[in-house]
Amino acid sequence: MSGDLRGPGLRPPPPGLASLTDSVVPIMAGEHVVAATVVGETAMLGLGDGTVVLATGGDARSVAAHPDAGLLVGTNDGKGLVTGGDDGRVVRTTADGSIVVLGENPGRWIDAVAVAQGGAVAWSTGKTVTARDEKGRLRTWTAPSTPQGLTFAPKGYRLAISHYNGVSLWFPNTETPPEALAWKGSHLDVTWSADGRFVVSSMQENTLHGWRLPEKADMRMSGYPSKTRSFSWSHDGQWLATSGADAAIVWPFATKDGPMGKAPRECGVRPAKVSRVAFHPSALVLAIGYEDGFILLCRLTDGGELLVRKGDPEYGAVSALAWDRKGRRMVFGTEGGAAGLLTLPG
Repeated sequence: MSGDLRGPGLRPPPPGLASLTDSVVPIMAGEHVVAATVVGETAMLGLGDGTVVLATGGDARSVAAHPDAGLLVGTNDGKGLVTGGDDGRVVRTTADGSIVVLGENPGRWIDAVAVAQGGAVAWSTGKTVTARDEKGRLRTWTAPSTPQGLTFAPKGYRLAISHYNGVSLWFPNTETPPEALAWKGSHLDVTWSADGRFVVSSMQENTLHGWRLPEKADMRMSGYPSKTRSFSWSHDGQWLATSGADAAIVWPFATKDGPMGKAPRECGVRPAKVSRVAFHPSALVLAIGYEDGFILLCRLTDGGELLVRKGDPEYGAVSALAWDRKGRRMVFGTEGGAAGLLTLPG
């Protein structure tokens, strides 16, 4: 189904911008949507006030994932929504509303969280990174400076941790010191390609920096007018979509040298910066959310576009985008508390 909109239920758009807005069920979150996912039939929204909204069909209810605290970060682990708050707790909320506490750090804020396919979870508080394996065993490492981003390797129990002057690659279950990927400057978010060949970080200086492993060959991707705070890899691992410009900037990674010497693609050019990106799990279709609340689907093969949501300044930038595993549903949320669930026709 790669590159074919018809495979997952999308249809080729007619001349002009076709619309999927009638296929969206609105969800009034009412608070800043920090993170979102879809598990089965249920859309899950992690809100800044510490609650998680569970929406199925036209019904929605809230559970207190972080009672009397703010929800700061969140991600999907396939079972539910894993969130960290300013109460120092890391919890998993499942689609039935159950809450499991994965970690407690009294008096600390959770700055970043990451999950692995096998069930491992990691989070950071201050300079401390904690890794929890699938059996619940905890290991910690003190970074040289406050970590900004965490991500697990696609295979094996290993973490990439971004911080000032580079990224560290840490095996939590060994005593081996982390491997350093050095590059001067402040590194923000970090991502690891599905084939394990590339690690890429966003930087305070409005650039991306990457490393080709295991050689540690440097890659620099510049030209952004603002910071990149959202990454998404295509299902085939050949494209990395990024936010931070008035289009989704999509870098090619099909060859050994990745994007070096190659121009990126630009998808969904509009008079507003892209705030979130999310690739479809089985087709070369990219969901793009903008700072004015607009959402488009863009097909990489020919640039075809479909409208999902018109912009609405009252509800602010798109702050969360996520597909379900089958690619039939996509949930979104905004900084101002608007949200919705798209179900693809067909």
